[in-house]
Amino acid sequence: MKKLIILLCVATAIISCGESESNKVIKTADIKFTKEGELTLAKVSGEDIITLDVEFAETNYERETGLMYRKSMKDNQAMLFIFSSSFPRNFYMKNTYIPLDIIYLDENKKIVSFQENAKPLNEEGLPSEVPAMYVLEVKAGLAEKWLLEIGDTITFVKH
Repeated sequence: MKKLIILLCVATAIISCGESESNKVIKTADIKFTKEGELTLAKVSGEDIITLDVEFAETNYERETGLMYRKSMKDNQAMLFIFSSSFPRNFYMKNTYIPLDIIYLDENKKIVSFQENAKPLNEEGLPSEVPAMYVLEVKAGLAEKWLLEIGDTITFVKH
């Protein structure tokens, strides 16, 4: 009888270890892009470059989270961070799985600096070179593809 009790205790311990919290896989839903408006990039000359679907980051939570935890993004999608004033900005790629181009803009919505090809999950700071009021994030490589330059502008409408 004593051997049976010991055997049952060992079996119970093995079974409960197999179902421990550390062995459980938690599935999470993908965060989907939400089109909240449209944004147009234009050359200094006024010639439109491209119009993008845009999601806005306007609250502290939205700005802190940004594109974190997202698994994909289309070439025609962007996130625009809107701040209440111009200030030197410093972004990083913590918990961000998509390589990005980070485009800093002043209060007049003119491009003032870039951080191109930001590496996923990298926590190094990616500062603006001058104060910025808006920050535009697009897939990595698009700033070069669109030949964006300092002084190019954006306009946007919210839906």
